[in-house]
Amino acid sequence: MNNDKKYFTKQLLTWNKEVNDRPMPWKGEKDPYKIWLSEIILQQTRVEQGWAYYNRFVSTFPDIKKLAKAPEEKVFKLWEGLGYYTRCKNLIATAKFIAHEKQGIFPNTYEEILNLKGIGPYTAAAISSFAFNLPHAVVDGNVFRVLSRYFGIETATDSTAGKKLFTELAEALLDTKQAGIYNQAIMDFGAVICKPQSPLCTQCPLKIKCVALLNDKVDVLPVKAGKLTKKLRWFYYFIVEYNGKVYVRKRGPKEIWENLHEFVLLETNRLMTLDEIKHTDLFKNIAAKNKVAVLHVSEIYKQQLTHQTLQGSFIQVKLNKEPSLNGYKAVSYKELNKLAFPKFITGYLAENELQAFER
Repeated sequence: MNNDKKYFTKQLLTWNKEVNDRPMPWKGEKDPYKIWLSEIILQQTRVEQGWAYYNRFVSTFPDIKKLAKAPEEKVFKLWEGLGYYTRCKNLIATAKFIAHEKQGIFPNTYEEILNLKGIGPYTAAAISSFAFNLPHAVVDGNVFRVLSRYFGIETATDSTAGKKLFTELAEALLDTKQAGIYNQAIMDFGAVICKPQSPLCTQCPLKIKCVALLNDKVDVLPVKAGKLTKKLRWFYYFIVEYNGKVYVRKRGPKEIWENLHEFVLLETNRLMTLDEIKHTDLFKNIAAKNKVAVLHVSEIYKQQLTHQTLQGSFIQVKLNKEPSLNGYKAVSYKELNKLAFPKFITGYLAENELQAFER
């Protein structure tokens, strides 16, 4: 390891020991179950949001066997609002695998952890280093940013060459005797000092050798090659009430929000007026020979996902005859409160509480 690499590692660990006071409930945790739980929650989720979810999961399911035995609907309901629900599906599958195939004992090698469902190289490195102090470096967005700026690396982080370069560099910098402490330190450093916007360069213990700072490139590093093209989708949800119940269905596999519930959906590729919506086949099918009362049309709701933008609104309708809605089932309001819905829908329910309906 050359002097710059030694300097980097030494200064980072000194900062971590003397200055870093970033609080997190799982910090210093050695139970691989709790570390795994926190890491799955933190995939695609900010620490501030994931904190409360972590505490609720640990309180409800204190060990992996209890999580494995829980009804899936209960687990999804507890996850509700975190998004990226494939994580929750993988969480359940992995808990059952460890409980049944590993007698509830979490694997203690990097390779075994990496083979678990929903776990990639970063998560495997985090769990194996935090729980077992195994010498595997984490490489995430924080690490990309810190290393790119300090060493002045302009290779795109999302390119094949970039991923290889940064992974090799991260491994070379790792203090193998205290891998868990080092990994936590570099992630904390990227979160509180070397931030994406407005980094605290004046407080940085690495500033005298930071290539980006010395060459006025802090704002342009790290480099990303590709920009995502986001698909725009319009979701119009009919909240159909008949005889004190509303109609819902569980979304199917290989789509967003798999295993979550939704109301009667009309998906389009553009903004539509209520009059246009009333002329669609779905609305005509809902109405059929019914006397339809449109009780409320919501404002436009929006949710931004990684690869797509969702927009749409909610239309509450009351019927005097039972509708024929294939794939949907009628549930009471009490049942409705127990079902897990995507954030797009829970945002509406939190603000409206279906108060327009007669109970």
